Amino acid sequence: MLTDIEIAQQAKLVNIKEVAGKLDISEDDLELYGKYKAKLSNELISSVQNNPDGKLILVTAINPTPAGEGKTTVTVGLGQAMSKLGKKAVIALREPSLGPCFGIKGGAAGGGYSQVVPMEDLNLHFTGDFHAITSANNLLAALLDNHIQQGNKLGIDVKRIVFKRCMDMNDRALRNIIVGLGKKVDGVPREDGFVITVASEIMAILCLASDFKDLKERLGRIIVAYNYNNEPVTAKDLNAVGAMAALLKDAMKPNLIQTLEHTPAIVHGGPFANIAHGCNSVIATKTALKLADYVITEAGFGADLGAEKFFDIKCRMNNLKPDAVVIVATVKALKYNGGVPKTELSEENLDALKKGIVNLEKHIENIHKYKVPVIVTLNRFVTDTQAELDFVKEFCQERDCDFALANVWEKGGEGGIDLANTIINTIETKESNFEVLYEDELSIKDKIKTISTEIYGAANVTYSAEASRAIAKIEEMGFGNFPVCMAKNQYSLSDDATKLGRPSGFDINIREVYVSAGAGFVVAITGTIMTMPGLPKVPAAERIFVDDEGVINGLF
Repeated sequence: MLTDIEIAQQAKLVNIKEVAGKLDISEDDLELYGKYKAKLSNELISSVQNNPDGKLILVTAINPTPAGEGKTTVTVGLGQAMSKLGKKAVIALREPSLGPCFGIKGGAAGGGYSQVVPMEDLNLHFTGDFHAITSANNLLAALLDNHIQQGNKLGIDVKRIVFKRCMDMNDRALRNIIVGLGKKVDGVPREDGFVITVASEIMAILCLASDFKDLKERLGRIIVAYNYNNEPVTAKDLNAVGAMAALLKDAMKPNLIQTLEHTPAIVHGGPFANIAHGCNSVIATKTALKLADYVITEAGFGADLGAEKFFDIKCRMNNLKPDAVVIVATVKALKYNGGVPKTELSEENLDALKKGIVNLEKHIENIHKYKVPVIVTLNRFVTDTQAELDFVKEFCQERDCDFALANVWEKGGEGGIDLANTIINTIETKESNFEVLYEDELSIKDKIKTISTEIYGAANVTYSAEASRAIAKIEEMGFGNFPVCMAKNQYSLSDDATKLGRPSGFDINIREVYVSAGAGFVVAITGTIMTMPGLPKVPAAERIFVDDEGVINGLF
């Protein structure tokens, strides 16, 4: 059996100009990065603004398990299936981070015969967007430290600097560091740290900015520190906005690539959903809606994270209205939630399936809270039995969910035809009355409680003393109307990764709270979640190599 990278390397790609033609994009509107990658020009984005919007389909999933769910694979396969049905469709995805590529999770290009390509380029340096974001972030950090070194006219309290450096790599040794050691000319010694680039506020800003003017305004609002009078100091105060915007000028343009079946894919931005807001850029999604009749996008990890943030942050800020939501699950993952060890998931076990399907049930209930039609799809494995498939189908239909199987890993677009037809029928027969979960006027603690109790199923929320003080300060500064971006582990509905299924009676523990004033949301960090991940004992990087012909192996 071929690996994902072998399938991708054997694929016959067409010139990106041909792919663009499927969306009526001319060569003049492309900024080419070789034969198979391009950025969409600003002129194109402006010219399509008066086009009618297509239908917006969000693909989400149950909580991820070691058994795998295949959310991106289903997203890509669904786009290919729509194309096979003669629909003008485009896929809108996030860009992968190097951290997971070299850590545990691997890349984010889909799998099997439902991948976006060129797979190696996408998973590694791509068009340099992450480099631009990292550079803009670290330029601001450098200007901050330089200002302090050069006399500190703004009166910055070095013990209250909140902006961190970043890099797109899992490196736990950089979570907590000391900078400025050495001679007097080497800077002012202080505690500092790194976050992974996908957790940077610059990443969130790029993904939420509606245009270049909005980008610059958001960059200016970034709070980097507080002065001795307990007042915020911003990037605008440091005169950093112009240079940061210059670094981000090209990164603001969405990227166009293709699937294995040459369906167009717009891939742009990449915030993680467990520690950031988990959606591709607003510009990419809105442009896709103007270019196609059906836009298939995804939000990271389970619906408790990615989908909630897609709705309550991205859609709220940009008046987006999803027409349907697809929840991806697998029989294996549901049995894992029911207590079956990973080594025994291929065996039929209806009792475990009945026990573990409560995780899917909770996600269905959650999506219904937003009043959007729901379709559940099982990413099918050859070991799934008919009894198991029938049980899940009946379970979903009893909960007002349409249902379809997906076999897109093995069969590509052909394996997603039933799912595509089901979604089209759902959109045509069921109206989306989308609404956000909570109102802007709620206090920050009430917003956190609403998400924790309504979406996670928590009984209560507890706060560290530091978190409570931070919330009071944030509201005092006038940011209490911001939505909340919860940083929580992805494996459980709770903040304890070991609690599978549908836990209840638990508390959500808020350890830290800070405001991303430029992005426009408040971040609440739960449990032990880290904004700079570490590598596992045996990183995926140890299995990656390049042969003598320059061909990459081991990337997945």
